[in-house]
Amino acid sequence: MYLGPLQLVPRFAPTQVLWKRGPSTVREVHAESQSRKPSQYTTTLRVMQIMTDKGILTRDESDRAHIYAPTVEREIVQREMVASLIDRIFGGSAEGLLIGALSVRPASKKELARMRQMLDEHEKGKRQ
Repeated sequence: MYLGPLQLVPRFAPTQVLWKRGPSTVREVHAESQSRKPSQYTTTLRVMQIMTDKGILTRDESDRAHIYAPTVEREIVQREMVASLIDRIFGGSAEGLLIGALSVRPASKKELARMRQMLDEHEKGKRQ
């Protein structure tokens, strides 16, 4: 089964940690990611090396412990992956994505208020 960019989601686990913590060593990324999905240190190291080779991460080798950082902002990756998801899974329907997301995981009152605000702003922008 081909899922395109969705296959990259597990590999983006190190970037989730790096986006949250900022530049970090493999050991720091590994330690923080263990609560979500336990893995071997060598697996984390290898994934981060591959991500560096592909240009997703940078590696500062000036110290003994190499420091990794993402090369792309979280928002850019999220936008690209959501656009791909809407096109590939929901037939281009943003409504389908929203309905699917809310049926799987309920939103908090704060999240719903933010969504309403964004919808209002989007609608106003379309009419002007």
